[in-house]
Amino acid sequence: MQLYSVINLNGLPAADRFSFWWEAVARSVVPVHAASEDALGFWAEMASVDLGTVQVSRVRSLSFDACRTPRLIRRSDPDLLQLSLTLRGRSGIEQQDRQASLCPTDLVLYDTSVPFRAWTLPEDTADGIVVQVPRDSLPLSAGAIRRLTARRLPGRSGMGALLATTLRQALRQAAALTRADAGRLSGIVVDLVVSVLAHELESGPDAAPSCTGETVLLRVRDFVLRHLADPGLSPATVAAAHSMSVRSLHRLFEAEGATVSAWIRERRLEHCRRDLADPLHGRQTIRVIAARGGFTDPANFSRAFRGAYGLSPQEYRRQCLDG
Repeated sequence: MQLYSVINLNGLPAADRFSFWWEAVARSVVPVHAASEDALGFWAEMASVDLGTVQVSRVRSLSFDACRTPRLIRRSDPDLLQLSLTLRGRSGIEQQDRQASLCPTDLVLYDTSVPFRAWTLPEDTADGIVVQVPRDSLPLSAGAIRRLTARRLPGRSGMGALLATTLRQALRQAAALTRADAGRLSGIVVDLVVSVLAHELESGPDAAPSCTGETVLLRVRDFVLRHLADPGLSPATVAAAHSMSVRSLHRLFEAEGATVSAWIRERRLEHCRRDLADPLHGRQTIRVIAARGGFTDPANFSRAFRGAYGLSPQEYRRQCLDG
């Protein structure tokens, strides 16, 4: 697996650069329709580090205006959330009747499964970092995501500054990362993204009693992630830890189209999958890794893992560690 890659337009005829660039964006990010006043002399470059679950890319380009339409979404929907950090220049994004104007150090979240328009101003070369995160890796409700998209988030201080620094360093140190490093760093980036978004939900300018259910769900999911190793983790224990009824807990998850038990199971399997792929745990038995993920029956774990990923735990480990 190649962790670090660079796409640029050097050596291409001027007439081919604009179309080549947006074809590359479609493969690496998502397809969009794009236009630019600088199309005839277009220049752009994208340096990306693939961390497994997460991709971090630094993108520099001349001005553009790009739209992701319902038709493009129907053709290709990777179900990603993207968080963009502006490093240089001014830009904007519009999604779900909300528009954000962005300056250096600003962060903004947008949803690739929902139409959006993004643009940069022609006065300067745009420079920014984009993080792609699968939606199901974030313990955020659909309602919380809707509240946060296309809102300017601070990247100069607090959790935003910690995330911005980590993203810059991930790209600077990409050449020195091993595959195992990338997997561990992926978890760190996801945790920081969640922290930035949770902070905004709880203390941002639009925080209000109407978002109580969303913040409770966020806390519930965070509790689950911290207690995956507990074989007694269940809807009843989760509800008790949050002073609510099991019925109320199920209602929280029903709004997201999931069940509590299914979400716990998916997170446990994902936790075990990461450990199986990590050389740091290469000497640990599959039974130990399964137990650390809350699976007390190895046979049940093996069946569940094969059903989720198409390989037995042993086959998956061999593929990752011998690859």
